[in-house]
This record gives sequence, structure tokens and C-alpha cells, in this order.
Amino acid sequence: MRAITQYLKMQGYGAIDDSYYSYIDLWLKWYKGKVSAFHDYQQYNGRKKVRRTRKGLGMGKTVPEDWANLLLNEKVEITMQESVHKKVWEVLDSNDFRVRANQLVELAFALGTGAFVEYKDGDQVMVDYIRAGMVYPLSWDNGVIKECAFASEKVDKKQKKVYLNIHRLNEQGNYVIENKMFIRNGNNLTPTELPEGVLEEVDTESDIPRFQIIKPNIVNNVDLDCPMGISVYANAIDQLEGCDLVYDSYCNEFRLGKKRVVVPTTMARMLMEEDGSVTPMFDDNDVEFYAIQMGDTAENKLHEINMEIRAEAHDRGIDKALALLSKKCGLGNDRYMFENGTVKTATEVVSVKSDLFQNLKKHESVLESALVDMVRAVASLLGLKTDFEVTVSFDDSIIEDADAEKQRFLQEIRDGVRQRWEYRVKYFGEDEKKARSMIIDEPTDDDLMEFDTSSNAPHGGGTAEVQGRLLNGAQTQSLIAIMAQYSTSQISEGQAINLISTAIGVSKEEAAKILRGDL
Repeated sequence: MRAITQYLKMQGYGAIDDSYYSYIDLWLKWYKGKVSAFHDYQQYNGRKKVRRTRKGLGMGKTVPEDWANLLLNEKVEITMQESVHKKVWEVLDSNDFRVRANQLVELAFALGTGAFVEYKDGDQVMVDYIRAGMVYPLSWDNGVIKECAFASEKVDKKQKKVYLNIHRLNEQGNYVIENKMFIRNGNNLTPTELPEGVLEEVDTESDIPRFQIIKPNIVNNVDLDCPMGISVYANAIDQLEGCDLVYDSYCNEFRLGKKRVVVPTTMARMLMEEDGSVTPMFDDNDVEFYAIQMGDTAENKLHEINMEIRAEAHDRGIDKALALLSKKCGLGNDRYMFENGTVKTATEVVSVKSDLFQNLKKHESVLESALVDMVRAVASLLGLKTDFEVTVSFDDSIIEDADAEKQRFLQEIRDGVRQRWEYRVKYFGEDEKKARSMIIDEPTDDDLMEFDTSSNAPHGGGTAEVQGRLLNGAQTQSLIAIMAQYSTSQISEGQAINLISTAIGVSKEEAAKILRGDL
């Protein structure tokens, strides 16, 4: 709000330029889904211009929502030492942190900036979740906001009031919080009384800020010197327009492609109007019938018009538009797909080499710092020590599918590529010595040779014989690995039978006999 920046500048603060908030307004319009400058247009119909409204996919909401779900979902854990963990989480839970923090990340990625603000309301520690349009940096160093004001507008008995919360540093390097209330009239602010119980100034006597800024970890190329962030789609407005343009064409394709029936006027029932003219009469609910005066040479019969709908071409167009948008927003090429008239998000496991993985880790570093500082601020308000370690564990389930990875690891053991003790090192957290000692009957060269009744079968190759059944080297290795897993209870009997059946090409009945030593 221009009035706020003017007031702050008059008080000697270095507020950022008003023009920057116009960008936030644009990103907010795309977040809401309708930008009148693009979605409202006029089209000439042969006689006059008629007003049209483009339909949209709402990707300005979907993209930041997707980022929020990747970054701060229910699987993210914030842990600290036991003496403070419970008390801090009681505050976070009472402030609906799990829900509101996710929403704040979504807004920060849509509008460029968001903030946590902590304060005390009586004996209660409160956390506010502030979106970009309410954040006014006052001083910053190397892109880090040191002092900041937060504004909010409310209506009280038809009067527009602005509440301003200023966090500044005093000469001792501690934070002082000023509270101001104004009546707003256009761009003019008139000071008024604060609500009952709210102090005009609070000296925190601490250098720990009671606010934390979150923003996408991308360079602000709108203003390189501005400490505010930019929307994750700030440089993808053209791609947002492209998605909506193709989708609007897709919808028009079905609207314009509906069946029509041309009826000669000689075959239609006619209705005398009040002005004496005669018009064809149809049921008012029938919009597919059109009466046309046929020429003398025209065939006097009903004509059915079925327009060919280019659905497949539009599907490809929308998928391409989504891929371009996804790439520009840091989500990779294949994050979204258009299916059955709606946009769906890919659910497959993400490669550690993908753009999405790398950008996710980059964004996590900014969010992690804000979450750690927020926890310390809450602890400070609770009167607790703040020199404790805070660990933020993000959800990497989309990056590494544990079950699939374990299955691949076990298959590699069966194929002889890995050793069994390596499994325990990776998934049980044991060192190599411990893992080797826990493996029962680790196969040696002698163990391998026991599967071969001939004296010249090579280790790991050639052929081997299992009680009358001839196996090649790969089958031998697989059988050894399966038997070892079964003997150490890593797999059940049923799983072992299925694996043996597949590995050496026998029926399940024969595999069961091999497993039990009956063959």
C-alpha cells in the first residue's frame, strides 16, 4: 500500500519502492486465476465486437500449491532437544502450524515472499503468517532483511483501519517492536488508538528477530537490489497465458463443434410474430435446429452437420504448454499432464539428477533456515534457552522410493552383483564388520562349489548341478542368494518359492521341493 511506504519513509526508514508491489498485484491476479488484461477480450463476429472471457486452467494456483506440498507437508519433522521440543510444539500446534505454514509457503511461492511473525498475546505465544503484500522491509544486508514492518488492514464500523507492526534494532543491537494503528482514507493515514492491551512499544531485550522471511530461492531479476523474493512463475507469465490460451481453444472446440441440423423453411412450422413477420417455430430448448431458406436448386431435405472435433491435437497442445510452464517454474518437463479434461500431477519417483530434485533441495535451504529461526524465536518468547540444535527433516519420499530401492538391492544380491552384508550396512545402519558377523552362512567359494557335483565347474560361471538339475552360472548365483535370504528370514517361504521358480525356470511345486531339500 502506497500510504504505508510513504509513512515509513517519513519516519526515516528505507522502504522499498512502491512500484515493486504492482508486480505482487500481478502475481496475485494469476494466483486467483483471472487477469482481466488477458482473460477479458473482444472478438469481432462480422457485425460488431462482442465481449469474451477466456477459460483458464488455474496453473497460477496449482504450481505454488505443488511446491508447498513438496516442501512442507505432513512428513516434514522439526526436532530439537527434549527439554524444549514438547513446549515449542505445543505453541506450534496451538497456532495450527502444520496447516498454516503449508499455506504460507504456497503464498510465498505465488507472490514471492512470506513471513512468520511471533509475539505474545497475554501469556500465549502466537505465530502470524504474513503474505507478500503485507511485508515492508526497512533495512537489509546482502539480501537478508534485518528490520521489517508488517501491515494488515481491517474494517471497523465501516472505517478502514491499518495495523502496522514495526520490528527495528536499537543501539544495543536488540529488537524493539512498535505497534501503530491508523484510519485510512485513500492514501492518507490518520493515527488512532491501539486496541486495548496492545503496547505502543516493546523492547525484546534480545537480538533474536521475531520474524522470519521465506521466499523461493531464485534471483529477483525484477529488482536485483530488492530483498523481497519473486514469484516462482514471475518469469513464466507467457507460459501461463499459453496454457490458458490453448485450454480456451480446447473448450471452444467442443462448444463450436456441437451437432447442428439445417431445416428448410418449407419443412418448418411457421409462427406469425406481432410485427407481421413469419419465423420458424421450434421447441425453445432445441438449440441444434436452424431453419434456412433454400434456393430453387437446393435439395429440399434435412441436413445434419457434425463438426470434427480436434481433441487429440488440443491434448498435445495443452501437454506441451504444461511442459513449458513446468520447466520454467523449476518443476521439470514432465510434472503435469492433461488427462480427461483435467491437469494431473505426475506421481512417479523423481531422479536425483532431475531439475525438480535440484531445485527442491535449493528451496529447502531457505525454508530450513527460516524454520530454525522461528523455533528459536518461539523458545525465546517462552523464556527458554535458545542455544540448542534444531533439525529439520524434509520429506524425500518422492526422491527415493525405499521399497523399490530395496527390491533392486535384493535383485542385485540374487544376481551376484552385491553381497548380503551390504544390505545390512545400507538399511540396518551397521558397519561392515558387524554386518558380516550377522550374516549366517555367508557363501564362500566352497559354498558355491557345493552346488556343483562336477569338479570342473567354475565359480560364478559355467554350469552347476543341483541334485540332478543342471543350472548355469547366473542361475546358481541367484539360487544361492535366495536360499541365503530365506535362511536369515529376510524373505518368507512363499516369496522364496516364487523367486526360485522364476530364477531357474521350474514350477512352484519343484521350487518348493528344492527349497525344502526334497530334490
